[in-house]
Amino acid sequence: MTMPTLDARLEAVLGLICTDVHADIGSDHARLPVRLVREGRVRRCIAVELNPGPLEQARRSVARSRLEAQIEVREGDGFGPILPGEVGSASLCGMGAHTIRRILERAGERLPSVLIVQPNDSALLLRLWAWAAGYHVCAEHLIVGYWPYPVLRLDRASGPDPAYEGLSLDAALKYGPLLLRAGGEALVQQIRDDIVRLQKVAAPGRESWQELETAKTALAATSSGIK
Repeated sequence: MTMPTLDARLEAVLGLICTDVHADIGSDHARLPVRLVREGRVRRCIAVELNPGPLEQARRSVARSRLEAQIEVREGDGFGPILPGEVGSASLCGMGAHTIRRILERAGERLPSVLIVQPNDSALLLRLWAWAAGYHVCAEHLIVGYWPYPVLRLDRASGPDPAYEGLSLDAALKYGPLLLRAGGEALVQQIRDDIVRLQKVAAPGRESWQELETAKTALAATSSGIK
């Protein structure tokens, strides 16, 4: 049976998941759950979808794959259909960071210990949420597509997040502590693009001035080879 095709950002998400039971929040077509089960990365998956069209799409995808015994499609908003302690990890992909953060904030005791998030914009809000909520940044990718897509794995842990040690906090929250340490081409290009854009509007006393300084600090960190 043919494996569902995933784009590069969801392939990156796929590679960060390995658990017994996983929840894909806002699953849309449910291709990610199908791949997770087919590849043996999870034993069971719960695909959650709120909107009627994508919900039906997910159900059809699971039926075509003949995986109804291992993938359950549930209708609902965010973690609402998930019981506390029911899943070991959850993914939230293809939404804005504001939307993802609101879902996480409402989840309460339903939140699992591992989260994989892929916002369609800056991950700053999600790193700030993780910092305050007791999750550490354990993996980060920046996937080039229509724009750079950040992909993060967040694991619940105690104490300060060691990923940020020795880095400018503002730069690391904005661009990603592990991404800064890796200094990949996609991140360096993103930072340079930000500097060019901000130099046109930045002036002392404006928020854009601080953003420019943060971008310059981030670029210096990638150039210094911090590990």
